[in-house]
Amino acid sequence: MKAIIETGGKQYYVEEGSIIYVEKLDVQANEKVIFDKVLMVNGVTGKPYLTNAKVEGVVIKHGKNKKITVFKYNPKKKYRKKQGHRQPYTKVEIKSIKG
Repeated sequence: MKAIIETGGKQYYVEEGSIIYVEKLDVQANEKVIFDKVLMVNGVTGKPYLTNAKVEGVVIKHGKNKKITVFKYNPKKKYRKKQGHRQPYTKVEIKSIKG
């Protein structure tokens, strides 16, 4: 089965057994997580979400992405600002799709 879920303000196209990286969730590693904001299951869509549909997954780990450099400056004004940022993520394996 295939589905489209929404979490963290983004939409993800998932299948059973697929691994996705989502915005950080407040769930410990090796625990079950349920996504109830399901937009589509096997071509059947909702307005905006399907009722009685859910996607279950297991949190594999938490981590941070690679560092990006944010550099701001104003020419001719001696203003330079250099920052780094690492976005946290949660790695989730999709176990089952019901709906």
